[in-house]
Amino acid sequence: GSFGRICSYAAKQALEGHEITVLNSEKAVITGNQKDIINRHRTLKQKGGHSNKGPKYIKIAYKILKRGIRGMLPDHRGGQGKQAFSRVKCYNGVPEEFKEKEMKKIQGPKHNKYITLKQLVEKI
Repeated sequence: GSFGRICSYAAKQALEGHEITVLNSEKAVITGNQKDIINRHRTLKQKGGHSNKGPKYIKIAYKILKRGIRGMLPDHRGGQGKQAFSRVKCYNGVPEEFKEKEMKKIQGPKHNKYITLKQLVEKI
């Protein structure tokens, strides 16, 4: 499904008190021009790097998705947002324990200008 739709849906459900598990995180797609998206993430990565000054940049698909969800929660450092964030789990692929569970699929974009998190992580 679409990165933004997954994040907003998961954030809303978590705020309502539901436990949220996102599977196949690496298949989430970011719409737009691939080169622009890759360049934007490379710039973010350079700002982070290994020094202790900048923010850390992550290169793991499920962690990128989890950070996207965190960005849609109010006050994630304390209070309601922090509690909601603790109810969110993200995974690459489908772990054994979830194989039999019922899943909700979030629709991806209709057009062909997009990049999956898996492709993005490989290119940055």
